[in-house]
Amino acid sequence: MTLFWVASVVLLVFSTLLVILPAINRKKNQDEALRDELNKAFYKDRLAELEEETDEGLVDNQNELIADLKQSLLDDIPGDAPEQKSQDINPWAVFVPSVVVLLVISFGVYYKFGAAQQVKEWQEVTANLPELSRKLMAPEGAQLTDDEMRDLTLALRTRLHYQPDDSTGWLLLGRIGLANRDVETSIGAMKKAFRLEPDNDDVKLGYAQALMLSQDDMDQETARVLLAELMQQEYVDLRVVSLMAFDAFERQDFPSAIKYWRIMQQMIGPDDHRYEMLERSIESAAIQMGDNVAPGRTVAVTISVAENVQIDPNAQIIVSVHPADGSAMPVAAARYPLGAFPRTVVLDDGNSMMEARKLTDLEQLMVRVRIDTDGNVGTRDGDWFGESQVVDFGEPVEVEISQQY
Repeated sequence: MTLFWVASVVLLVFSTLLVILPAINRKKNQDEALRDELNKAFYKDRLAELEEETDEGLVDNQNELIADLKQSLLDDIPGDAPEQKSQDINPWAVFVPSVVVLLVISFGVYYKFGAAQQVKEWQEVTANLPELSRKLMAPEGAQLTDDEMRDLTLALRTRLHYQPDDSTGWLLLGRIGLANRDVETSIGAMKKAFRLEPDNDDVKLGYAQALMLSQDDMDQETARVLLAELMQQEYVDLRVVSLMAFDAFERQDFPSAIKYWRIMQQMIGPDDHRYEMLERSIESAAIQMGDNVAPGRTVAVTISVAENVQIDPNAQIIVSVHPADGSAMPVAAARYPLGAFPRTVVLDDGNSMMEARKLTDLEQLMVRVRIDTDGNVGTRDGDWFGESQVVDFGEPVEVEISQQY
């Protein structure tokens, strides 16, 4: 607002100078003096011409012509007129009214047709950004009214205009866009946050979530790539798995959707109120798959590590499911990044080794888990491993890695 008043004063001073300078620099009227000088010059030129004509014998009555010329010069001189009084104007008599008129007109027009009230409200909203942000991030953040959400969006856009490198601000604006189902705003804001912090997991998740709402196939494919990267992290956010399940269900990849919902159930536990909702989602996907596929046909394996185990941080985990007789050939297997322990992984028919023999064909099973240090499945020297007891299909499996080859 200070800038507005400074600019107003500068413009008013400039406008006033345009009015008063002509009065200050006004020149007196010199028309009569100029006419006298012109007549004198004409008289002298005509005398010179008469002299030449007389010398050439063209004029006989030179004196008469000179007398006529003098009479003409006298006739052109105006008679005595009352002396005109000086019309000099006091500059202050022009300056003060000019300033008053400019002030009244300028600010009157701005008050009538300008946006003074809107500017004032905008500044109040901008100053209230910290409070609105705290209210949004608090547990009761969903209680923000529509007006407060609009104010928060306006304040954020103002801040980001002056601080375009604020990735947190872009992330927050993107989340507001998601809450309002404003796909264009959410994708644009999340994209800018991702460009500023491409390695930030929260930003990456928000960007993927926004891209999931896009109707563009390339945007959705980019979202899947981002989610796949997040699934490889040591700690996997529940929202990542939820988005993976949602995407799989939308693409009618029902086995994958069921797998991810089972992972979510393992992450939240049966005491969570969302557990039953996930179970209903699993049943719905199973119905979509047909009668030949039973819901819940996955193997959840909880892996822990004994205290004496020394782990290479670059190692990976190989989980294999075997028949109850312990045969070396696994029915299903999967490789995972090391991550943190204890952790739970879920295998299903998608991890089966052979099409003819699926994981869901087993009635009983056992699970082996190995920490692979060299990336070669065929070599085991120095690798740590563990195996479970024989369990019925559908029961939870626990494996502790405590032995070394």
